[in-house]
Amino acid sequence: MTDTPLRGLKIVEFGSIGPVPHAAMLLSDLGADTVRIGRGGANDSPLGDYGSPGHVLRGRTFVTADLKDERTRSLALDLLTEADVVLEGFRPGVMERLGLGPDVVRERNRRLVYARMTGWGQDGPLARTAGHDINYVALTGALNAIGPKEQPLPPLSLVGDYAGGSMFLVFGVLSALYQRERTKEGTVVDASIVDGVSALVQPILELRSQGLWSDERADNMADGAAPYYRTYRCQDGGFMAVGAVEERFYELFVRMLDLVPSELPDRAEKKNWGALTEIFQERFLTRSREEWTELFTGTDACVTPVLTFEEAPLDPHVRARGSLYADNGDVTAAPAPRFAGKRSPAASGERVMTIEAAVARWRKDPAPFELR
Repeated sequence: MTDTPLRGLKIVEFGSIGPVPHAAMLLSDLGADTVRIGRGGANDSPLGDYGSPGHVLRGRTFVTADLKDERTRSLALDLLTEADVVLEGFRPGVMERLGLGPDVVRERNRRLVYARMTGWGQDGPLARTAGHDINYVALTGALNAIGPKEQPLPPLSLVGDYAGGSMFLVFGVLSALYQRERTKEGTVVDASIVDGVSALVQPILELRSQGLWSDERADNMADGAAPYYRTYRCQDGGFMAVGAVEERFYELFVRMLDLVPSELPDRAEKKNWGALTEIFQERFLTRSREEWTELFTGTDACVTPVLTFEEAPLDPHVRARGSLYADNGDVTAAPAPRFAGKRSPAASGERVMTIEAAVARWRKDPAPFELR
């Protein structure tokens, strides 16, 4: 199997930040030929809202285009006519006002997968209002479940923008391409963070429906309340992550702390969680993070160090996999997933060209992308 399964797929990405460029990075890493259209203007970078290529914007062809200009819009439409996929993250109605909405574009290119990424979705009472990751996650119930008892805490932007956003955008694009193999026509993908996060929380909703999940924060097995599934501070101020859920892993974890499982309070009783947490915390404070890491590494106790972004690429397992690596002093993520056991090379070859040149380049290679 090729290590670039999307080779030949032509994508037009309209410049933005957040889920759309992240989705474009994932697709480009797997071989897609992506042209990113940035906003025009005297002070505008061809790279759009990000300041430099590489990392999230790696592997793109960058085009500066003032889409308010009629001639430039016409050229953009020409480019979309040659494309397999378009990725856009504007508010509902913006692309239509520019004359580049799905109805207009797909009239010229029936095979086009027109993928739209928003926080709220293309319709609904909030569709045309502003928002950010924290707002979208809040409405799904997910934010209320994260953090200490005192108040919810934003889980970075990983849950909303990227897990609920870009990952579902990519999922939608690939599903639409698969459908195109049967129908010979593209479609419009409406990806919203609210929808994506709602799908992500279904396993938690399932537990809740069975009476196994409380709406109270820090009161459940997987939200930091359970003494066998949380972090502990070490003697040097570092932290260790404990995920000793299964009974056999838990018993090993307890014994490696030089404790006797039968002499401890029953972990199955939630009323004992506080006491067990204090016991385990006291033990972890007797050694440094490095010492605990050395003790637990290679065991089935499910205990690992909590690393910083700077430390993570140096971890032996992460380094062996090449999941993260140093690039000119920056920490960079490698392409994922792998195919036939091989990791795809990070997309490269960033270049800047005119929109006319981008159209001409694709017209020289009119062969349609096929999944098989």
